[in-house]
Amino acid sequence: MIPSDWIFGLVGGLMIGSAAAIYLLVSGRVMGASGILGGVVDGSGRDTWTERLAFVAGVVAVPALSVWGGFTPGVTNATSNIPLLILGGLAVGLGTRMANGCTSGHGVCGISRFSIRGIAATVAYLLFGMLTMYIARHVLGVI
Repeated sequence: MIPSDWIFGLVGGLMIGSAAAIYLLVSGRVMGASGILGGVVDGSGRDTWTERLAFVAGVVAVPALSVWGGFTPGVTNATSNIPLLILGGLAVGLGTRMANGCTSGHGVCGISRFSIRGIAATVAYLLFGMLTMYIARHVLGVI
């Protein structure tokens, strides 16, 4: 790890926190990425579809523009096993639906509002993430 890598985490965290605060102040709603995307996909967010599409477009466009502009911090996957990455993505999607939110909703916005539900969900995400990684790496040997 390069000593300046922590700066990327700090800047990214500040950007996400600022975006969450601005979204809450402007729209009056919590910035939960899975809920915003879910409303686009299942049609439940018809009344705010332009706002939701703008959010999703920003989530896709900003990293793409960063790469295009040559700003790419070192990012690596724990595995190059494509089926495993797809399975992991589907598991995350299912989990966010079951938990009624993701880390941006529960973790960033829930904890900052001292929401017991957000805190409990974030603790569960972290514990099950660590358990999953331990099993995948040390028991199954797939990572």
